[in-house]
Amino acid sequence: MTVADDVHRITLMWAAQTGKTQVELMSMGFFIDHDPQSIMHMQPSQGDLQTWLSAKFDPMCESTPNLKEKIAAPRGREGVNNQRMKQYPGGFLMFAWSGSPKTMRGRSAPKIYADETDGYERTAEGHPIGLIWQRAATFGEQRLLFETSTPTIKHISHIETAFENGDQRRWFVTCPHCEHQQYLKWSQVHWDKDCNGEHQPETAAYVCEGCGSMWDDAERFHAIRTGQWIASKPFTGHVSYHLPEMASTFRKLSDIVISFLEKKAQGDLQTFVNVSLAETWEEEGEKTDHNALYIRREHYPEEVPVGGLALTCGVDVQDDRLEAQVKAWGVGFENWQIKHEIFWGDPGRNELWNRLDDFLLTSFQHESGARLRISATCIDSGGHYTDQVYKFVKNRQQRRVFAIKGSNVAAAPIISKPSKNNKAGVNLFSIGVSTAKEIVFGRLQIQEVGAGYCHFPMHYDEEWFEQLTAEKRVTKYIKGRPTKVWIQTRPRNEALDCDVYNLAAVELLNPDFGAIKKRLKAPEKKEFIEDRTVKTEIKRRIIRKSHRKKNYIRDY
Repeated sequence: MTVADDVHRITLMWAAQTGKTQVELMSMGFFIDHDPQSIMHMQPSQGDLQTWLSAKFDPMCESTPNLKEKIAAPRGREGVNNQRMKQYPGGFLMFAWSGSPKTMRGRSAPKIYADETDGYERTAEGHPIGLIWQRAATFGEQRLLFETSTPTIKHISHIETAFENGDQRRWFVTCPHCEHQQYLKWSQVHWDKDCNGEHQPETAAYVCEGCGSMWDDAERFHAIRTGQWIASKPFTGHVSYHLPEMASTFRKLSDIVISFLEKKAQGDLQTFVNVSLAETWEEEGEKTDHNALYIRREHYPEEVPVGGLALTCGVDVQDDRLEAQVKAWGVGFENWQIKHEIFWGDPGRNELWNRLDDFLLTSFQHESGARLRISATCIDSGGHYTDQVYKFVKNRQQRRVFAIKGSNVAAAPIISKPSKNNKAGVNLFSIGVSTAKEIVFGRLQIQEVGAGYCHFPMHYDEEWFEQLTAEKRVTKYIKGRPTKVWIQTRPRNEALDCDVYNLAAVELLNPDFGAIKKRLKAPEKKEFIEDRTVKTEIKRRIIRKSHRKKNYIRDY
């Protein structure tokens, strides 16, 4: 199998048992035998790698004399041959798995092969495909990324994104009756039912989009064997292929229909869509329309409307930024979105956290004439830069700046008792993510201004609303029981995460809205700072700064 010089990436989004692993093996064998170069191969887990070696790669080498001769013998003196690496003249075949970034460190190779990429586990260092592809960066035009997988969930599937970024090739076949060209779709597969409404899979046939003729398996197989790949996007060095089970000459349509009916009866259509059709699955589920919320935006008279009595902040930590979302709360937990700020930079550096700290100490103009400060902040420590989060909150807990971590336990409370069982010894609060999202989405459905109603300012753009509604609740069968779970419908959902953290913050704050309302209305108060610890911190900083001629440096 030769690869054109101008191809640097190959993506196979293929159904199961359509030969994608065989194509991958043949390509690797070519580079070992005819064009020796080093190769890195990745599987989802170490167990998957061992299975692939014993069931796929090793049998190919044993049955292919050229490969058997060139690859070093196990426990031999002429080179390495184990479950981490195999040596041959001109290079090495090195192995890695997605859950262990250390298996990729200190290695480089021009050819990268990634199998079943939708099963890869993202780590704190990033997506495994990005990490392993970087290992070929210095090889220029020699580098090649070869990735295969059946897809999973729509908008989350890595292989779907990769396919869409390529030139999107599909196997087009020609109708034996009208010569209309088409690629095979499940919607064109038809079968009969008997007089009792029972399905008859043996009558399955493919219906031509052009003339409506019905192909039997023999005609379909002939059309497949004489078909061709046709791309729907211009070629830019990335070729991507989609192939469903209907395009295989190893599967009868009746067998595919039987598989569909079985999966449907079991309530597991996702498996059929992913594995047989090589398409992503999209649950209908319970979803909130972002447009309905977007058109509800309001003009606030001031930064914080009169009903907003206490401010909280939720902070989401990403690899290249911090996102902070400020929210105002009033009587009955009526709430107002105030500001969503993105701080770009490296969360591993103090400079970025200094900017966040300055933001948390700012005040916001209230409609009463007072200025409000943020009374409680929750920062996610569960995924990225945990140590940096602990370091930041350690000396700010008196200002109610807390570290939180999500819990996926069903029906867990919004906030659990804090634990200090971490190396920084800080109060770490566990959030019942599922419970919190139910409350957030439940309040988004409230249509009348009052308790629980959500207000949005005019400066929030449509992207923010799409992020806020980026998840929906669907029913999954877990251990045989129907369970409601939340799934993402698009890659970015930071606005929703920050809203959940704000809910946690107001639960921790537990404000006395009645008392705050009276103090805000006091005529002698021109400025109101709700949290006295914040006021003390500002005074302390002014005093410290006055003793220094140069800008002070905070100690973390």
